[in-house]
Amino acid sequence: MPDKETLERAERDKREGKSPSTQAGEFVREEMHHVREGKHGVRSTKQAIAIGLSKARRAGVDLPSPSGNTATPELREKAERDEAIGESGRQPSPRRARATRGALKREGRAGASHRALSRQAHSAARRRTRTQRSRTAKKAAATRKRSRS
Repeated sequence: MPDKETLERAERDKREGKSPSTQAGEFVREEMHHVREGKHGVRSTKQAIAIGLSKARRAGVDLPSPSGNTATPELREKAERDEAIGESGRQPSPRRARATRGALKREGRAGASHRALSRQAHSAARRRTRTQRSRTAKKAAATRKRSRS
């Protein structure tokens, strides 16, 4: 279950008209904090991001299922399941949640380090074209809060 503050921040992003990926970023951020404070570990940075995105979908963020060649059929199915759970609002069984947490506790903590995050962001950006990066930056600038001076 996401923290109350995370849900509030995501809700605020939604009200401000920010994209679903920005709203989901709050859940990913929370997951990184969990790993850093030792609540559990992750095998990789991608796993930490995936956990955060899953939580976002379950919390009702309107994130589309991954498309293209990068997404395996299993990943697509998981995303669709998470969306359905987000709409129905049902909770996972305590036994399963405990088992998942136990497995994650045995993983390392390096996946949420600044260096690992930087490497992940760099490789993700390299997969996108200059036009895509430019379009995203312009869209972000349009919803950015104006500073009052």
